[in-house]
Amino acid sequence: MDLGFILKKTITFFVEPFGMVLTLLTIGIYFLYTNRNRYAKLFISLGFFILLLFSNPPFSNYLVEKLEGKHPKYGYQENIKYIHVLGSGHNTDKFQPLSSQVSSIKRAIEGIIIHKRIKGSKLIFTGFKGGTNISNAKMNEKLAIALGVKKENIIIGSLPKDTKEEAVFVKSIVEKKQFILVTSASHMPRAIKLFKSVDLSPIPAPTNFYKNEVKSYLGIPNIGSLEISRIAIHEYLGILWSKIKE
Repeated sequence: MDLGFILKKTITFFVEPFGMVLTLLTIGIYFLYTNRNRYAKLFISLGFFILLLFSNPPFSNYLVEKLEGKHPKYGYQENIKYIHVLGSGHNTDKFQPLSSQVSSIKRAIEGIIIHKRIKGSKLIFTGFKGGTNISNAKMNEKLAIALGVKKENIIIGSLPKDTKEEAVFVKSIVEKKQFILVTSASHMPRAIKLFKSVDLSPIPAPTNFYKNEVKSYLGIPNIGSLEISRIAIHEYLGILWSKIKE
């Protein structure tokens, strides 16, 4: 894993909700132990405020809805040859079934559903191995084969570590042709922007939605909402970074 990739992941952690809370509380505790109580109160209070804000269901729903509302679900109408499923996480715990090992299972299943509706189509799976001994692309391939997809209809890209690298890889296959892009709904706006930046023409097929259609201004803070906020903030940061690099 190259240094730039590790550095990007490290910086991202500290500007996402959990990292921000952890940093603020750590600074607050430091000031508390050095008898600078005014600063200690400030940083600890700010840390708890951010924790409560991002773990609040209406707020996390608001954040993710702004992303997931950009592209509607796929209409299953086009007769497109290539279906590109973006990678995500996985594990290789032999005590778990394949369905539990693949955390991007909703992306893979949506890609498989579309593939089975289009005769002669090809599934493209991308994603590197991370800290395991097998790539995410290969894990998705195993899942697809288990669900009846023929191996000859699957194209694997095991080297791409992020969305930009996935875009470069798929361009070598589809060239100027349109293709269907499958990824999480919250990730789709950034993914579409990155793919178009390398002159590709993706048709969005979002899945794995987090937004709650029930509108409410009240909610009990919970860890699930904190994770949804983290996902949303991660995407907003990615979009911001893409704009800075333009």
